[in-house]
Amino acid sequence: MRQRIQKTVLPNGLTILTEEMDHLRSASIGIWVRCGSRHEPITQSGISHFIEHMLFKGTEHRSIHDIAYETDLLGGNLDAFTSYECAGYSTKVLDEHVGRAFDLLADLVSAPLFDPTEIAKERQVILEEIKMIEDAPDELTTELFLKNFWPDHRLGTPISGTEESLNRITRDDLVSYWQQVYSPSNLIVSAAGHLCHEEIVAMADAAFGQRVSNGARPPDNQPRAHVCVVVHRKNHLEQVHMLLGAECPSLRSDDHFPLLMLNTILGGGVSSRLFLKIREEHGLAYAIDAAPLLFSDAGIFAIHAATSPEKVETLLELTIQELRRLKIEPPPPEEFDRAKQLVKASLVLSLDSCSARMAQMARHEIFFGRQLTAEEILQQVEAVTVEDINRLANEVFKPEALALVVVGCVNSLQFEPARLA
Repeated sequence: MRQRIQKTVLPNGLTILTEEMDHLRSASIGIWVRCGSRHEPITQSGISHFIEHMLFKGTEHRSIHDIAYETDLLGGNLDAFTSYECAGYSTKVLDEHVGRAFDLLADLVSAPLFDPTEIAKERQVILEEIKMIEDAPDELTTELFLKNFWPDHRLGTPISGTEESLNRITRDDLVSYWQQVYSPSNLIVSAAGHLCHEEIVAMADAAFGQRVSNGARPPDNQPRAHVCVVVHRKNHLEQVHMLLGAECPSLRSDDHFPLLMLNTILGGGVSSRLFLKIREEHGLAYAIDAAPLLFSDAGIFAIHAATSPEKVETLLELTIQELRRLKIEPPPPEEFDRAKQLVKASLVLSLDSCSARMAQMARHEIFFGRQLTAEEILQQVEAVTVEDINRLANEVFKPEALALVVVGCVNSLQFEPARLA
């Protein structure tokens, strides 16, 4: 898979990445921020997400209605997100609209108004967004797990913040934090599709080249795990939602690709061990999946499922049995090879669009400081051995390392991780 990725760094630190894909008639453009919610002051929890909302509420050059109208005119595809470690604003357009799309994105990021009236309204919108989590048991289970697993770290605090922290944030706080974090040295322009690198560099230079970098990304501090069992009663739920997890290698770890293989074998698809055992053999859940939550310096191997209250202890016991089996019985060659092919296919097929290429370039720059080629990634997957899987399973699935959160109509439960020994 030939990649034509080019990189330019402006004198003020702004990074520009492009991949020219001449066979397309579209292009995806993003402006990414190297900071996320884990970098916020604890007293301003949720401020990054608040800023993301406010950038769509008018700029020095466009009203709210202008932004909405121009978004529809360009194709109606303008996205934004805030995560624990970065934030991003992106759009996908026809190649003939690349210039207008970049101008719109650059205006949102570089010239927001932070109108007091809109701040008040958007604060209420985000408060409602926070309340939505209570009505979404999947999300609530994950949020409670992070909160209790990393109680003294920003990775354990919700990205949206809390009602208390949100109500403390003032307009001055928003402007000050935006000025610090949305500094050129913290920004990445990433674009892929039918475009020209030199033209994207010229647009970025015109929009940001005269701005001075006045803020560095706050340093990361690695979280320390607090292993516990949490039961959160929700009487109105028909099912009990379970998240069983333990610390695992981080995104930057040398064990990243062995971890993907381990995940695929255990719970990464309809042929995985957990799916076959829990759903196909015992019919205990509609679905059960394993999905590592990975950060730059930490990770959680998370297993999620939902079942009836009277079946949750059986589900837990069978899950523990499968973890133990993987520790003592290395996967046979056929299963191992099937998992390897699945991982390779998912990694390659996930990059079929210019939007995916644009996002991957930005993420690689943020997390690795360089671009990993498709060939390099596939080689690293190919290099994973059965011994790697066995070693990693024994390192991750230790009885004393397993934490559990359950949400639903349940008062207590029997949980015996010692059976993993």
